[in-house]
Amino acid sequence: MSNDTAVLDNPIWHALSTAHAHFAEGDDLAKRYQTDIGPLSGMKDQSPEAYRSLAQLLGPNDIAVLFLTDQPTPPKEVRLLQCFPMYQMICVTPPATPQADFIIEGLTTADVPEMRKLAEATEPGPFRNRTIELGGYRGIRVDGHLASMTGQRLGLDHFTEVSAVCTWPEFRGRGYANALVTAVANGVFEQGKTPILGVREDNVSAIRVYEKVNFKIRRTLHVAVLKRAF
Repeated sequence: MSNDTAVLDNPIWHALSTAHAHFAEGDDLAKRYQTDIGPLSGMKDQSPEAYRSLAQLLGPNDIAVLFLTDQPTPPKEVRLLQCFPMYQMICVTPPATPQADFIIEGLTTADVPEMRKLAEATEPGPFRNRTIELGGYRGIRVDGHLASMTGQRLGLDHFTEVSAVCTWPEFRGRGYANALVTAVANGVFEQGKTPILGVREDNVSAIRVYEKVNFKIRRTLHVAVLKRAF
């Protein structure tokens, strides 16, 4: 397992240039995930040329979501819609599996309608028809209905992002998120990789959950949401 975490300073770019290159569209300056997978995008750097290359990948109604080490500096061809700070967290020790009286199950493409409904209601991040192809999705059902889920998103050579951590409000406080993040993180370790994740700095309750399962804050990144200006 590699200890070289420098790639995590620009994780989307490195994911789309390595382990997730088969999901990528773009060139040697800017890349994005295929639209029906999600809006995550990466640039080699924040040069005007890279921003312009990114703009060429976007349709008039598309957005691009970037993780940046510095505040975004888009040229006139790109419009900044939103920017907020995110903690990037990393887990270097496999978490212990909690005792539980519920069952964690693997999710498949047949579950996508329920998964989208849950993600749209709780907003853990964009979830589209093919997001499940990024892998590792697991869920907990209550009376046959999907109550909570977690999966994987960014895939790099030595790191995999735990993502889409979400639970219907009426089922929170039961330990579902703790158990699912643990299960997905341990699945990443079983692949010989290190789990990472991102969380808004103001999401104190989620940060507490992640710290309980051995995630530690690595650094702050800026999440920038952009679209073509014209």
